[in-house]
Amino acid sequence: MSSNPQIHDWAGRRVWLVGASTGIGRATASALHAAGARVIVSARGAGALAEFVSAHPGAEALALDVTDPQAMQATVAQVLAGGPLDWVVYCAGHYRAMEADQLDLPDLLRHNEVNYLGALYLLDALLPQLLAQPFNPATGQRAHISLMASVAGYRGLPKSLAYGPTKAALINLSETLYLDLHRQGVAVSVINPGFVDTPLTAQNDFKMPALISPAQAASAILRGWARGAFEIHFPRRFTVWLKLLQLLPYPAYFAITRRLNRP
Repeated sequence: MSSNPQIHDWAGRRVWLVGASTGIGRATASALHAAGARVIVSARGAGALAEFVSAHPGAEALALDVTDPQAMQATVAQVLAGGPLDWVVYCAGHYRAMEADQLDLPDLLRHNEVNYLGALYLLDALLPQLLAQPFNPATGQRAHISLMASVAGYRGLPKSLAYGPTKAALINLSETLYLDLHRQGVAVSVINPGFVDTPLTAQNDFKMPALISPAQAASAILRGWARGAFEIHFPRRFTVWLKLLQLLPYPAYFAITRRLNRP
């Protein structure tokens, strides 16, 4: 049974992707544009947004710093001035590998601001408007909110002191949003990628199992939305093992994780 309405036809649907200048966000925006969606992209980099619009005629771009709540309020107003919104995807992200013996508080807070607080600013500005929208007869829903988390949020992982907790927070937030909003006509999904070849992961100095391209990630996301999934995780040949690790008691989990992390 699907958790959300299944979607197979994107023609004419208004989709706003926040954090879409590079990586998974940009690739997903491109795939949605190719499928016929009316795509709006936001990010800090105006140049990257202009390049996206140039390569995707009909797309719109609105520069946005997700850590600025006033800017978020203004951008939401701009987006909704163009009409009802069918889909919003929060994929803004910040990542740097960090371990406890090299704790960097400013960067920890930067992870929190971009990865988690930005999503809260978006919800604060947008959610009341989505709940006021009429139901779309094609989907039986008002809108759909999708948050980009990560398998790094499943359990504590080495080098993930700053990144992992913010993604765990997004997973928990998505679960709660789904419970609160499902009956009110707002669908919710959470996206948990494994390793994807993006500017963020390019800094990693360790082997990344089952590394995939942003285009492959975008295809997996659209397939997940098509089947109405709440959680969309990929690539499954990697994420299924992490899901099994979630089930282990702490002694076994810590022992296996330490063994896998040995140089």
